[in-house]
Amino acid sequence: QKVSVRVLDHLEQLALVDFRDSEGVERLQKAIQFADQLHEVNTDGVEPMDSVLEDRCLYLREDDVTEGNCTKDLLENAREKVEEYFVAPPGNIPLPKLEERDTFLQGS
Repeated sequence: QKVSVRVLDHLEQLALVDFRDSEGVERLQKAIQFADQLHEVNTDGVEPMDSVLEDRCLYLREDDVTEGNCTKDLLENAREKVEEYFVAPPGNIPLPKLEERDTFLQGS
């Protein structure tokens, strides 16, 4: 199943992933083929679920802080930060618009 240039462009904008090389597009197509197997599963009579654990009682534990005051140490791991916050995703740059791109899939 071929993925159109428009779909690739939309996915790139949503996920900030660049699919301009054939390896990235091939990996995406394999993921779609894998997910398409779900259409073969018979779900007649199966009620939608909120969680796979909805028939179990989930106990919450107390949220006790045992360690802390390590903000400076944690922020040393950040590639980029603003004030005391991580900037995510790292290297987030706007992708070129569809019309501006020169891609090998232009004929799709």
